[in-house]
Amino acid sequence: MVKGISRRVIVVDSPDPRIFEQAIFILRNEAATGGGVTSQQLVDQAVRIAKNYARTHGGTVPPRRFRLTPLWSALLGGASIGLIWLLVCLI
Repeated sequence: MVKGISRRVIVVDSPDPRIFEQAIFILRNEAATGGGVTSQQLVDQAVRIAKNYARTHGGTVPPRRFRLTPLWSALLGGASIGLIWLLVCLI
């Protein structure tokens, strides 16, 4: 037998789906039963938090690092050795 606990949650769809799909806020029992805050205020605050997170963590793509492939490394290494031999032979 499964024992369950009833929880109140707020599910907010993402303003920018590239960052996250949904934000799920699990409410405390005190907040869900009253506490001087209306349910609309709770939803508004959850939406505001999700939008703020998407704005601060999204839109910036980290710069792509330049990486040498093994082929280019071998070609550059061979060219530099050839240049050194050429310089040594001319001296």
